[in-house]
Amino acid sequence: MNPEPAAVDAETEALAPAEASAVDPHVGHAYTTDKAAYQRRLKRIEGQVRGIARMVDEDKYCIDILTQVAAVNKALHAVSIGLLEDHISHCVVGAAKEAEASADPAIVQDKVKEATDAIGRLLR
Repeated sequence: MNPEPAAVDAETEALAPAEASAVDPHVGHAYTTDKAAYQRRLKRIEGQVRGIARMVDEDKYCIDILTQVAAVNKALHAVSIGLLEDHISHCVVGAAKEAEASADPAIVQDKVKEATDAIGRLLR
């Protein structure tokens, strides 16, 4: 068995966006329908991180370790993008509908600000 974690291809394991709730767009979280997929992905990432720690412990070649760190970063990025897409398709769209129904544009502006703030944190 290979002790080094395998790189995860974010393209082949892309998480599909969840459908917005038809009942109330603010009940639950958008990722709930894909929760098992997110948990599988995060457990795989957790295993990769443990593998990196083992590589350091075993004094593996630094470039090999950096390659695995890059794979973990790519996998976490894919999770982040999936969650962001879920937030926009569920929470922001729901807030837009609510803002239209209540004639209160601040509702959607708050959700858009949340999303842009999250994007900003991801880009740092």
